Amino acid sequence: MKTTIKKSEGEQEDMELPSFDFGRIAFATNDFSKNNKLGEGGFGPVYRGTLPDGQDIAVKRLSHSSKQGTKEFKNEVIFCSKLQHRNLVKVLGFCIEEEEKLLIYEYMPNKSLDFFLFDSSRSKFLDWSKRFDIIGGIARGILYLHQDSRLRVIHRDLKAGNILLDNDMSPKIADFGLARMCGGDQIQGNTDIVVGTYGYMAPEYAIDGIFSIKSDAWRLWKECIPMEFMDTCLEEGSYISSEVLRCIHIGLLCVQHHPNDRPTMTSVLVMLTSENTLPHPKEPIFLIEKVSDGKESTSGHEMYNLTNEESRSILEPR
Repeated sequence: MKTTIKKSEGEQEDMELPSFDFGRIAFATNDFSKNNKLGEGGFGPVYRGTLPDGQDIAVKRLSHSSKQGTKEFKNEVIFCSKLQHRNLVKVLGFCIEEEEKLLIYEYMPNKSLDFFLFDSSRSKFLDWSKRFDIIGGIARGILYLHQDSRLRVIHRDLKAGNILLDNDMSPKIADFGLARMCGGDQIQGNTDIVVGTYGYMAPEYAIDGIFSIKSDAWRLWKECIPMEFMDTCLEEGSYISSEVLRCIHIGLLCVQHHPNDRPTMTSVLVMLTSENTLPHPKEPIFLIEKVSDGKESTSGHEMYNLTNEESRSILEPR
């Protein structure tokens, strides 16, 4: 059944997602009981529920006080109705009844990547083999968004908290509330409203609001797979050193200052799965020079070229 959702004044979109009855979801979550609450984000709280057929679900409930959340909700419904990949979280349907707006997802029993990554006791459950598989799975999901889906999608909010893990600890990218669609061969766009955490933004996005497939590449290694991913929980002999070094090398390429120096996700996957010689990352610089198309910054911030001539980083195992 197709459902029509209003995107903006005079603009509507046909959905290919099932519409759920609010009472059915309220029953499944025990009336959105605190005991069923999984967490809360800018969108609103997330609850665990169980449908009458025994299927476990996760339910995002839009906060009534969130004006930004309404826009993100519609954005996510529209994207999720058109995207399907094994490394994207599956959306089962949605509910819009009066003031209530819900998104219903498949339930991910192992929560999110940050649940393991930033906890010394839980991170031990991720051996190197599993971490390497997670890196590849995230990259495949992003490649689908950038190139292989019906839409060309730039996620804009990739982070460890938006990488969910299923029963087999396989990664699934979630949360498309801030995603943007590009048409045809377009691979970038720009916005006057920069959203997210500045420390994890690509410089061209933080300064000029320019987002692209290359800014997603930046966030992949800056936020989803930071260097903590290759941390001290990996005991000597429990990993393949060449794979770890290769991942670090690819990470350095993904966080190059200039977008043109960063690899596409196609190139990332080729580099992950081959033994080809990798390009040498350029020397890092401190944010100084403009990395946009030469236009004046609309944010009032400037970037200065403070290349450190004395310091050199050599890629060596610790």
